[in-house]
Amino acid sequence: MTSVPTDPMIGQTLDGRYAIRSRIARGGMAMVYLANDLRLERRVAVKVMHEHLAEDENFTRRFEQEARSAARLSHPNLVNVFDQGHDAGRTYLVMEYLPSITLRDLLKQQKRLTSDQALEIGEAVLAGLTAAHHAGIVHRDLKPENVLLADDGRIKLGDFGLARAVSANTTTGQALLGTIAYLSPELVTRGIADARSDLYAFGIMLYEMLTGSQPFTGEQPMQIAYQHAHSEVPAPSLESAEATPEIDELVRWTTQRDPELRPRDAGEALEFVRSLRHGLATGASTRVLPELGGAPTPSTTVLDGAQQRVLAAGAALDEPPGETASQPDAPVSPLEHAAVAERRRGRRGRTVAVLLVLLVLLAGGTGWWFGQGPGSRVAVPEVAGAGMEAAQALLSERSLLAEVFECSSLEVPAGQAVRTEPAAGERVDRGSSVRLCRSTGPELKPVPTIVGLPLNQAQTAIGDAGFTVGEVVERRFSSGDPAETVLAALGSDGQPLGETYPEQGRVDLVVSAGAVPDVAGLPADEATAKLAEVELTVDAALGSESYSAEVPQGSVISLAGVPDPVRPGDAVGLQVSLGPELFEIPDVSGMGLQEAMDALTAAGFQPSTLVPDALRDFAKATGTEPGAGERVPAGTEIRVRSTISL
Repeated sequence: MTSVPTDPMIGQTLDGRYAIRSRIARGGMAMVYLANDLRLERRVAVKVMHEHLAEDENFTRRFEQEARSAARLSHPNLVNVFDQGHDAGRTYLVMEYLPSITLRDLLKQQKRLTSDQALEIGEAVLAGLTAAHHAGIVHRDLKPENVLLADDGRIKLGDFGLARAVSANTTTGQALLGTIAYLSPELVTRGIADARSDLYAFGIMLYEMLTGSQPFTGEQPMQIAYQHAHSEVPAPSLESAEATPEIDELVRWTTQRDPELRPRDAGEALEFVRSLRHGLATGASTRVLPELGGAPTPSTTVLDGAQQRVLAAGAALDEPPGETASQPDAPVSPLEHAAVAERRRGRRGRTVAVLLVLLVLLAGGTGWWFGQGPGSRVAVPEVAGAGMEAAQALLSERSLLAEVFECSSLEVPAGQAVRTEPAAGERVDRGSSVRLCRSTGPELKPVPTIVGLPLNQAQTAIGDAGFTVGEVVERRFSSGDPAETVLAALGSDGQPLGETYPEQGRVDLVVSAGAVPDVAGLPADEATAKLAEVELTVDAALGSESYSAEVPQGSVISLAGVPDPVRPGDAVGLQVSLGPELFEIPDVSGMGLQEAMDALTAAGFQPSTLVPDALRDFAKATGTEPGAGERVPAGTEIRVRSTISL
């Protein structure tokens, strides 16, 4: 039985304020979590950008753009945005938390909605869009997944991740953004979006709410995009008994292929929906749609000039000269009846012939489109080792959309293209998305414990961890580590390794040479020979001599001039003992006995006398043993000779 991996974000606290409790949903750009706002003591939804996208400036810019766009809006039918920040390398967005389901969830449960339900949801969506459009913002990703139906009955529009300020020429960049099923014709053909593009997506969504399906479907995204650009959205009443003529007209109005024929913005469509809901409630609609400039064409096929001329010829054959569209009077004789029947059979034959010609042309055009034209399959190009811009250009030349992700590579330097998914050479449909890997360099692997191990064990551990065993770049003496013990593990930059290191990276070692030999107390020549055994040389210029009461003259007190650290081959000095230091005995003859003893004490000696303390004031010093002028070590006992005068 396999265990579900724990999300590392759960239990974290962002910026010391937002405590992550559980995961709500996963999107293409981010993960959404339920969190507690510790400062205001409320539940919030925290949207955290995927970690592998955080280094991509475009994704980060779009994510932060969502925060700025949504924060500018305040409306009961829009999800509120509270905060945005960056913590521990993660960019996040704090939003209002709504216990809810999406419109997509409701459609999955009910298949299709009633007209009352569809208009209620549509009015709420248009109200939210109106606030956005009046603020100069286009949503650009309107779909059932972004309509939230709260448990308390509120209806809110969220996810402004693709939102962008409205202008006369708002474009999508290199690739179309948004869901293909809801893209407006101008987005498909020119990559341009404005407020009217949101209304096109609204019309598609209203059609789907009533019928339970989208108006345009296909096996490939390019097929759906082609229908958006060249076909009229059918009336929902053809599939749903809930759709009234007024709703048909609303769908037709909002999904006109020419954006000039749609409502100017969501506010204009909202006025009609509100009057329509009132009309349904009272039994009469008082709103009349603006003139759309002609009825929609019944066919969804784009005809070239030759095909149109064939249709025109067929239409001319259908109506004899002088015959009007009104029905003629019934024939009054069998001969007239037979003539009318013959004309009808002739018209039917010609109509069938024209339809057959059209079907042949349509089949030929479809074969060209998917065989050699824009709909044909193309081979994925080889991009390994190319720069990311060049790799994306190669995909774009074949009408393929690049979805960038990151992966490690030993051969390809960081920042360059590694591979594609599907692999190079495989054939895919034009307009398909191809995953393009951007190299992060070699994979970072955890560094095992190396310092403190014997050299042979450390080298084994380096190889087992996926790194390359380098050289012993240095040996140094260490008093606390036995010889051949690893003191440091260094990377290719000569610095100690951290917690992780690129796979197959070279690891060099610093190893202990053991402790420096203890030569204190040895004669100088013996100490020199012992140091030479461990490749240390004695340099007289680094040495010194000192008096020592403990170390005999000519023996070593300690090492001198020792570098830090000490390595084999280094030079050191010796501090050699001169023996104890000697001091001259002062002449105290003629002094009072006590005065003489004080003088000897001050000179560092230990004076003594045979004269009792009571008689010392009557005695004078006559000399010392050893005598005055002799040199003896400090602390030597000096006997004071004296005479007593009473």
